[in-house]
Amino acid sequence: MNALTFSPALGWPVGGAIAAVMAVLAVLEVALYVRRRGSSDETLTACIRRTVIALLVGVMALTPSVVTPTTSRAVNATDVVIAVDVTGSMAVADARYGSDEPVSRMDAAKQAVHGLTAMYPDASFAAVRFGASGTLDVPLTPDSIAIGNWADTLAVEATSVSSGSSLDAPLVQLLLTLRDIREQHPDDALLLYMITDGEQTSNRTRRTFSTLRRYLDDAFVIGVGSAEGGNIPVVADGVGDSPDGEWVIDPATGQPGVSVMDTGNLEDLADEMSGTALLMDATRTIDSGASEEASHRWRVTETAKERTRLTPLVWPLAMVLVPLLVWELGAWLALSRRLI
Repeated sequence: MNALTFSPALGWPVGGAIAAVMAVLAVLEVALYVRRRGSSDETLTACIRRTVIALLVGVMALTPSVVTPTTSRAVNATDVVIAVDVTGSMAVADARYGSDEPVSRMDAAKQAVHGLTAMYPDASFAAVRFGASGTLDVPLTPDSIAIGNWADTLAVEATSVSSGSSLDAPLVQLLLTLRDIREQHPDDALLLYMITDGEQTSNRTRRTFSTLRRYLDDAFVIGVGSAEGGNIPVVADGVGDSPDGEWVIDPATGQPGVSVMDTGNLEDLADEMSGTALLMDATRTIDSGASEEASHRWRVTETAKERTRLTPLVWPLAMVLVPLLVWELGAWLALSRRLI
């Protein structure tokens, strides 16, 4: 429902002062007319005209306005950053993703990426891969097909360039990416999905991921692999696949190395980012459980916000004031002629 209010265009101090002065002048005009009625040539019509002029100017200074309620639609966007581990251990074929059939950890990661793009149909995505270092492969884009194509081309890094798994390899790149997205889209919900087996074989102490917390609305660490583990295949340079029967040898034992998904590291990473660790297995996929619930909570939404709009109503008063001023000017000119 529309309502009438006063909203001085010049502000209440100035507008209120002008209105008060005009009100005083209107009262003085009436008082002077009554007092000088017998000794002045001012007519009743002139008195009324001048009083109305003063009152109109006072009311216009207060800027009468109509209050109109309006409803605006706000769009809350979602930005999803996906980080995928491509270290040599991701080639181990001990993962399960929604079925009992074993697949490589990398294949499970690829399926998880495709599941994420389906879970957030209206979101924007950025893609990071990390092995010996972290690399931003796909800057933030609303093109989910580009993310799917990126996932299909992911390959485990060659054994020759691997220097041991270090879970903090993507930390600097993630920090820069998340900071840039937050600065450019401060009102968006920003989520991180980190897909890894959680293995840390580097002797260097891992840096904490807690520095990412300030930029994130939510975070998920997706575990792929198994507690039983498996042998790590040799990955040739530029191939992205392993020669049959060739395994990475553990220098400590002289036997093929065994890689095991480290659930402790996965939970620690999630805790540092105030997020959730999710383990993919024969019954759980990315689109089930906590991650599925989060996709509904953070998915792009539209909310209606009630606002009010003020429409000044000065012009009707001006349409009355202008003829009165012209009349007053004409009367003053006529009086001046008579006095000459």
